[in-house]
Amino acid sequence: MSRYVVDASVAIKWFLPQVYADSARSLLAGDHSLLVPDLLYTEVGSILWKEVRFGLGTAEEARRVVTVLNALPLEVYPSKAFMSLTLDIALQTQRTVYDSLYLALATTQKCQMVTADRKFYNALTSSTFATHILWVEDI
Repeated sequence: MSRYVVDASVAIKWFLPQVYADSARSLLAGDHSLLVPDLLYTEVGSILWKEVRFGLGTAEEARRVVTVLNALPLEVYPSKAFMSLTLDIALQTQRTVYDSLYLALATTQKCQMVTADRKFYNALTSSTFATHILWVEDI
């Protein structure tokens, strides 16, 4: 069984019709263990709030997504447990702490992080963390 850390750019595609949604959904259909930091729920909630605020979805739809997300068999890790490494990664790579949190989890769990955030992915492909990051279409 493959283990992957998934970030919010991938998780939101499980629910919204976005580019790379099919690739993101393949993670749910496959024989994978999916790991997430607890921050994922906050980030997905924020995306859903924006969708409702800008008239791209309804509050009812957003609540349904939250219900389904909460029911998924994700391995959730408390961000406190690897915040020191997260900060080190953020400082070293000049990426945000939010994004670095997913990479820190992948590093500590010795697996790859799957992302659909092209800017983040491109910034890290030539870094010392390149082996821990995977583009969503390359699963």
